[in-house]
Amino acid sequence: MARLCAAVAKGFGASKIVLVDIVEKRLEFAKEWVSGGCGTFIPSKDKSAQENAAALLEENGLGEGADVVLEASGAASSAQSAVWACRRGGTYVQAGMGADSIQFPIMGLCSKEITAKGSFRYKQGDYALAVALVSNGVVAAEKLISSRVSFEEAEEAFGKVKRGEAIKVLIEGVKG
Repeated sequence: MARLCAAVAKGFGASKIVLVDIVEKRLEFAKEWVSGGCGTFIPSKDKSAQENAAALLEENGLGEGADVVLEASGAASSAQSAVWACRRGGTYVQAGMGADSIQFPIMGLCSKEITAKGSFRYKQGDYALAVALVSNGVVAAEKLISSRVSFEEAEEAFGKVKRGEAIKVLIEGVKG
């Protein structure tokens, strides 16, 4: 989802995009796939959320923070770092869905006066917008598809995506 969000943000005029992932192969793909390229960052498991955010900002020349941070994984550690990567007065969008409850840096959100928004996909008009973005070449959806597999190979396909060996895999329906 993060790569699609990055491509759409770029299509709507975002000047600088930075993607964060724990799988380097997905980030390498994103650098080439997002129109005009993007910055990338792999967080360290040995650093705190604030330390990872500070490293992300420094490595990508984001100064005091990003204007908008969209968290697309739903992982608690990612949501925590996202708040610290957002500039004072910036906007934090939670699009990824994870656990019902997580530890969240509410003091960081409040002290930086960040606007927080929740996002649930598939509202009215989303499909029409998605079709327009693909048809106009803003989002090159076909490049996201790593392979096509039969329904019987679906479990292995999910494993490949989880391991970072594929971006998106199309699973054919049951034939019969």
